[in-house]
Amino acid sequence: MIRFEKTTVSYPGPGAPALDEVSINVDKGEFVFLVGASGSGKSTALKLVMREMRPTSGRVYVAGKEINRLAAWKVPRLRRQIGTVFQDFRLLSTKSVSENVAFALQVIGRSGRDIRKTVPETLELVGLADKGNRMPDELSGGEQQRVAIARAMVNDPMILVADEPTGNLDPATSVGILTLFEHINASGTTVLMATHDHGVVDRMRKRVIELDHGTVVRDEASGAYGFEH
Repeated sequence: MIRFEKTTVSYPGPGAPALDEVSINVDKGEFVFLVGASGSGKSTALKLVMREMRPTSGRVYVAGKEINRLAAWKVPRLRRQIGTVFQDFRLLSTKSVSENVAFALQVIGRSGRDIRKTVPETLELVGLADKGNRMPDELSGGEQQRVAIARAMVNDPMILVADEPTGNLDPATSVGILTLFEHINASGTTVLMATHDHGVVDRMRKRVIELDHGTVVRDEASGAYGFEH
């Protein structure tokens, strides 16, 4: 589903590469945590998956497509197969919860009938069936993140990419959000999550890939946030 083959990313100027010959394979339906200190290469790896950038050398495959060879006009189609969730929610403040989720379908040209059916179903999935008419500023942080997850999932993507999705949430709320990610993963969606949240990683015991200065230093099938001795 996601494969890096000796992938290197170098930014202009002096300094070590952001990723240095990284090889990773994430199979369909896996749940993978990407961990490491700031500057370890996590965000660069996610940008490659979302085709926001290309590798300097090596290859990256996402959903069967090599992103370096992907024509520009095919990029939107690839991105429709990838749901994205961020730390800062990125909701449209002037639109209701339902309108925020519907917007993700409107921009790809789905019919009004389809949207009216799909949006309530997706809000139910994330536990917000009764909040469709609320505005974002009427919601708690956890509820806002659930709206963001609904928006990411409304197009039924094959892959869900999450960048620090619990970064702005308290520990109790984080548990609820991660339970939702588990539920989404159990339905067959591949989940790749970059996080600094030790508690979440330690509790869930999913596959953990650790980056350090652009290289993979650990890949454990059922790991904790840090090394265990």
